[in-house]
Amino acid sequence: MGNFCLDWLIFMGNSKKIARFIIHGRVQGVFFRDSTRQIAKKLDIKGLAANQSDGTVLVIADGTQDSLRKLKSWLMVGPDMAKVERVEEVDIECHQEFNDFTIG
Repeated sequence: MGNFCLDWLIFMGNSKKIARFIIHGRVQGVFFRDSTRQIAKKLDIKGLAANQSDGTVLVIADGTQDSLRKLKSWLMVGPDMAKVERVEEVDIECHQEFNDFTIG
């Protein structure tokens, strides 16, 4: 019989969820969306990244809690030419199913 607490933590780290991230700063025109797509694919995250008219980048990410935590850590830094000021995160209920990670 395994350790219940440890088994629960492993289960919780692997449960799926969808998060919305809004990234503020110098994040457009610096390969932020494409770099995010590459990181997301490595983390087996589905979703999308899109420029917004206010200069932010919107990321919708569907993955495990652990993979989303890793993605958020990367989003807080971004690619070399980016200057991230802050990242907002909201867990969302989304009825759209993502088959891949796309940029728009």
